[in-house]
Amino acid sequence: MAKTACTVPISQIILDEDIYPRSGVYPKRVSMFAENLRDGFEIDSIKVQLHPEYGDKYRILDGAHRWHAYKEIGATEIPAHIITLDGLDPLLYAAKKAIGPLQLTEEEARTTARRAYENNPRLTSFEIGQAIGRSRQTVDAYIADLRAATNMEIDIKIFRMHRLGFPQDRIAKRMGVNQKTIHNHLGEMPELAFLLNTDLSKGFTVPQVAEKHGWAEPLVWSIALEGKSDLDRFKALNWGLRTWDLWNWNDCDKRFGDGWPGRIPAQMIAHILYYFSDQTG
Repeated sequence: MAKTACTVPISQIILDEDIYPRSGVYPKRVSMFAENLRDGFEIDSIKVQLHPEYGDKYRILDGAHRWHAYKEIGATEIPAHIITLDGLDPLLYAAKKAIGPLQLTEEEARTTARRAYENNPRLTSFEIGQAIGRSRQTVDAYIADLRAATNMEIDIKIFRMHRLGFPQDRIAKRMGVNQKTIHNHLGEMPELAFLLNTDLSKGFTVPQVAEKHGWAEPLVWSIALEGKSDLDRFKALNWGLRTWDLWNWNDCDKRFGDGWPGRIPAQMIAHILYYFSDQTG
């Protein structure tokens, strides 16, 4: 991380709410800084970084109240350190700076933790906790639901590739993780399938189960049809088995694949496999 001391025009500085860890700016604190400036006291320079979307602007990493104070006294420039974060999360950097003079409130800490995790699910609870001044256990509680949703999303992706026959090393490469992680996730797969099979056995339709669990419908169909005979699969899909040698379908089955030019109907693939593959293999 590098920093450069300089004076920056106030008009070039933005308070970016995406990386501001507080719920707002406290007027009393702004007034205190403004009074100190009028009395001739020096206050610490604010910290900013080049705004990622506006090349001629800076966003505040530390010093929102001081920035407002300079504006209140009519200043046009403000002493600043321009920070290069070198990959550090700007929200967590700002949060860590904020907890010095005035601790984050419980709601501010919780909101910041959740925003940081949503921005980067690879962050650990310890890393987030260090920035917001909370324990790892507290952060775990803040983000438990987000982490569960993220893990479920990862499980579904791995499950889909596994069902398609991808080997573990290829799944790991696709997901950008090591193969041991994939192996551990695959251990959860039977439980995932069990949850869906339970609902299917209760009479819920495939679309209902897909919507309830947030799965793609073709993936649920792969579970619903598992272990059935080919004829039972045709029946479940409401596909009549065509015994003649000229096949015509009005449309592709929308349950299997996205629309694109030249798409082949799933019904055709199923018939080809039924008639021209080994039924006992």
